[in-house]
Parts: sequence; structure tokens; C-alpha cells
Amino acid sequence: MDNPGVIASPPLLYAGVLSVGLLLHRWLAVPVLPIRLAQGLGALSLGLGLAVGIWAVMAMKQAQTNVSPYAPTTVLLVDGPFQISRNPIYLAFTLLYVGVSLWVNALAPLLLLPLVVTVMQWGVIEREEQYLKQKFGETYTRYQGRVRRWL
Repeated sequence: MDNPGVIASPPLLYAGVLSVGLLLHRWLAVPVLPIRLAQGLGALSLGLGLAVGIWAVMAMKQAQTNVSPYAPTTVLLVDGPFQISRNPIYLAFTLLYVGVSLWVNALAPLLLLPLVVTVMQWGVIEREEQYLKQKFGETYTRYQGRVRRWL
């Protein structure tokens, strides 16, 4: 099997938990901040998330490696967004999640975010790191030493 064997699709994991949080917010609406501030910060987070995500996907496409964690990684990317974060797409998903939560000024999804990050860490990122270490060896280990997992 030439893939990391992640336990769930990262976009579906983020979207699923965000949806649950937004449903909880409809039931018990607890705001995070004054609405204008929340929406301003939400828009900023959404914009950053889109920019980072698009940059990372474009870098992967340009390098002709797979974006899906269910397909083989053909190239170890260490440039562009991958010199800032080992997981720029997951960073982008997190920024988008926070951005939507703030835009609607909802506390519930923000309280669920640690759950998403924990599941991502254990069920996706650690598995990907093992896979990349086996596939790229010392090159990946040196990369891990230079670039942080998130930021």
C-alpha cells in the first residue's frame, strides 16, 4: 500500500465537525466577539486560509505529486508553503474552519476545534509522517528538523 493510511478524509473531517458546531450554535447561540470584530477577523482568517490552501495545492500540482492522502506521494516538497509548514493544506483547513466560525460569530465550533486538531494529529498527520519517513528516509527526517508541523 503506497499511501499513509489516514483514518478519514481531512476536508470531510473539518467540514463534518464544523457542521456539528454550527448546528449546536443554531440550538444555543453563544457569540464569540462583537459581530463586526468577529466578521472582520473571520474574513481575514478565510482569506489567509484560501491563500495558503491554493498556494499549497498549486505547488503540489506543479511538482506533479498527489494532493490526496489516499494516493502515493511522488515528490517530497520542501519549498514554497512547505518551507513554512509541513502541513500547509491542514493549516489552511484550520484557518478556514476558524474563519467560518468567526464570520457567523459562533462559539460552539471553536470549542470543537481541539477535537478536530487531535484527530488530525493522531489519525492523519502522524500516519503521513511515518509514511514519508519510510519513503524518503533521512531527507524527510532532516526536513522535519527544519520545518515545524503547523507553523
